[in-house]
Amino acid sequence: MTRARLVKHFANRHSDIELSAALSAEAQSYFQKPAEDLTPAAVLVPIIDHVDNLTVLLTQRSPLLKEHPGQVSFPGGRGEDIDIDDTATALREAREEIGLNSDQVTILGNLDVCLTGTGYRVVPVVGLVTPPLNLSLDSSEVTDAFEVPLKIILDAQNYRRDSIVTDSGQHREFYVLDYQDWYIWGATARMLANLRDLLMN
Repeated sequence: MTRARLVKHFANRHSDIELSAALSAEAQSYFQKPAEDLTPAAVLVPIIDHVDNLTVLLTQRSPLLKEHPGQVSFPGGRGEDIDIDDTATALREAREEIGLNSDQVTILGNLDVCLTGTGYRVVPVVGLVTPPLNLSLDSSEVTDAFEVPLKIILDAQNYRRDSIVTDSGQHREFYVLDYQDWYIWGATARMLANLRDLLMN
């Protein structure tokens, strides 16, 4: 996957955010609220534009956080009144959580809306990031940051399905992407699979 091909895929993508993936039959059985009643949030999906390859930057959430402690995620969070749109939310959160300079980010577009079991309606905003990163992690929110080669994410054979039984007794299946010692699952893996499907079509 080259930089030019990546940019072209998003240039040809319809600008409206689609809920189709989030509102699949499986999702409807798991999420208890209508999408419009969920808390608006956004994450940045940072694709790092290295000279010799493209990578995707991910973070590990602090184990002290109330929601999704210790899980792999993208930088992001709920929208605030100061944010003019989802892109502003994603860039602000990335700046606060990992010290990513917004001036280094070229916004390419959005992936499908992603609903979470914790009650969020998340817009994944994809940005092409010019290195060097010079990250500064907010340890109260993020304990680590790492990069996964885009070619790993684009290979469907690297994904598998796993499942859990929730506290309410529901059987829930989800995507998993194993990379080195990282267990990338749930909403984050679903967004990566969405990115894969977009770029491979």
